Amino acid sequence: MSLSQAQAFASSLAYSLMAVIVIFRAGDGTLSVVPSSEFDGDAEVVAEIDPFAT
Repeated sequence: MSLSQAQAFASSLAYSLMAVIVIFRAGDGTLSVVPSSEFDGDAEVVAEIDPFAT
């Protein structure tokens, strides 16, 4: 998944779930998104999407 795809997916997910979403880069270089409550911190955080931020 490219960075622009990950950002679009994360934004959509954040506003659908109304939860903070983390975009992270795994050890093999791939990008993925996950709710912050499920992120264990073992990967490089690329961005966070917070639907409650102004």
